[in-house]
Amino acid sequence: MRIQPIDLYARSNAQMGIKMGNYKLAEAEEKFAEIIWAREPISSPELVKVCEKEMNWKKSTTYTVLKKLCQKGIFQNENAIVTARMSREEFYGMQSRKYVEDVFAGSLPKFLTAFCGGRKLSSKEVEEMQRFIDEYQENS
Repeated sequence: MRIQPIDLYARSNAQMGIKMGNYKLAEAEEKFAEIIWAREPISSPELVKVCEKEMNWKKSTTYTVLKKLCQKGIFQNENAIVTARMSREEFYGMQSRKYVEDVFAGSLPKFLTAFCGGRKLSSKEVEEMQRFIDEYQENS
């Protein structure tokens, strides 16, 4: 079974200090990214060993995928040490924003309506959402 790639928006060059574009990660690339995030900083030889054990990858596959994700600005491999240029939270945050934009024309209220699916929100959920709204509301 093939899973569709994940599209992500990039942060600005000022935020990342690098050229960023849209992201597309296949299922195996996403699993590979999770391995790095869980162990960073990790030496590239150690990453090869982990990927051989957990993903049944050869050394060449690990380095090919690592190079690809480094070119996308998600990771960096400097002096044989692999580190993240983008955290797991930033990655999935961008994925979520891209989904809302693509499916709900960027409308957070439309997304929340669909997400709730007609169910009532608990008092705790309403309080949490109100705190979120208060924190992120634009000052008029």
